[in-house]
Amino acid sequence: MTKINAVPDTSRYSISGLTVAADLEIPGAVALTDVWQTADVTIASGALPDRLDGATGGPNWQMTKTAFLIVVPGIIRMLVSNGADIRYALIGDTAIEDAVAFLSGTGFGILLHQRERILLHASAVRVGNRAVLFCGASGAGKSTLAGALVTAGYDLVSDDFCAISIDAKGVSHVAPDGRQLKLWRNAIDRLALEERRRAPVRSMLEKFYVEPRAATACPLQLGAVYMLREQRATLAPGIARPSIVDGTLMVRGNAYRPAIVRRMAQQKLYFDASASICQHAGIYTLTRPMAFHDLPVTIDWLEAHWRDIGLLTRAA
Repeated sequence: MTKINAVPDTSRYSISGLTVAADLEIPGAVALTDVWQTADVTIASGALPDRLDGATGGPNWQMTKTAFLIVVPGIIRMLVSNGADIRYALIGDTAIEDAVAFLSGTGFGILLHQRERILLHASAVRVGNRAVLFCGASGAGKSTLAGALVTAGYDLVSDDFCAISIDAKGVSHVAPDGRQLKLWRNAIDRLALEERRRAPVRSMLEKFYVEPRAATACPLQLGAVYMLREQRATLAPGIARPSIVDGTLMVRGNAYRPAIVRRMAQQKLYFDASASICQHAGIYTLTRPMAFHDLPVTIDWLEAHWRDIGLLTRAA
């Protein structure tokens, strides 16, 4: 992957540990003040091809070894290249916040896949000197739980997705992101975060960016991964450690855009990473009630568990 030289007419952001030069505002990302700083990634509008030579694809996407062309019908077209560049073209009278949501989400996620980062659909907070991840499907409460923990005094590491790299010893590290949380209106109200509410994530949605009280800016070793599950008659509440096989499958199943993982033939990459995370960090299930008034109980469970596994001192 090549570095992109700085250009003065763009803004600079930090996203998933990368410096990004963009020709539009990216609400929720960490703004950098040095507009001349060399960028790892550029995001800019421009002409896009209708087809990629030699590509495979589906109804709204095409892919080669170095490029990924995708259309979000009625909103945006994006060309992601070499893990370093995102070109886009708006469709019709698309609201800019709708376009940015897909650029910083799906588009940047594809770019991180091109860089062969392990990318999990997760939110994360800092516990001691480690990153703790919360995985789950949409609606599992990842951002809400992270928001409650941030309110309780923990630094935000990332929201929505987490980029992980694994060193030569097999130890996983989470790239700092520190983006604003993305929370629905009812979560903002119940967590008393109205004064930190910022721009809407998308037009016509009651979901907003929320400024965290504190966010980490340094890479952190991965401390634990929790798979969120709703308490039901067949699922007892609490924290449990699955087998290595089940834990590995859980991590793989929470890849960000798993269809892209398959299309890019990265299954082995994710299998090896999942096994490494199981061995060096720890994968757990967190089965909990979903009501807002039960969040303090869930945080008590987590803090007790963090003391048990050494992420928090007994005095913390």
